[in-house]
Amino acid sequence: MAPGNALTPRVIGLSPGTHARRLGFELPARAESVALARRRVREWLLGRNIDQDTRDTVALVVSELVTNAVVHTASDRVGCELSDSEGRLRISVQDQGVLPTGPRLRRADPEEGGRGLLLVDAVSSAWGAHEDGSGPGRVVWAELLYGAGGPC
Repeated sequence: MAPGNALTPRVIGLSPGTHARRLGFELPARAESVALARRRVREWLLGRNIDQDTRDTVALVVSELVTNAVVHTASDRVGCELSDSEGRLRISVQDQGVLPTGPRLRRADPEEGGRGLLLVDAVSSAWGAHEDGSGPGRVVWAELLYGAGGPC
């Protein structure tokens, strides 16, 4: 996984004349990396014309996707990329380990967690996953609309 370009081919399709702003980084697949990913994303979004509610929602989605990659895969590192283009934010998280059935929504006992993708589904305009074409692993992504692009 190369930071900043590992997810680029599938992250967002741009029409001619469209400008996308991107943030890409890689972190160790450890529990403390979730807070670091959230902090990096918040700092990046702070300089954009994006409202507080959208920034909070993006931070939540990043937290959930990075947590899933850390907890549910056999990864050493986790890649995260955000792309902002014309009222649409796309968040992609790449892991190195393969989930047996891929990410899925599931109802779980509130005491043991398992609500991450339910939250992502509830706050995103779209989300999904695909195999990483460069080796074992998966990319899980979510899109959020904001501003003139629609409600987040």
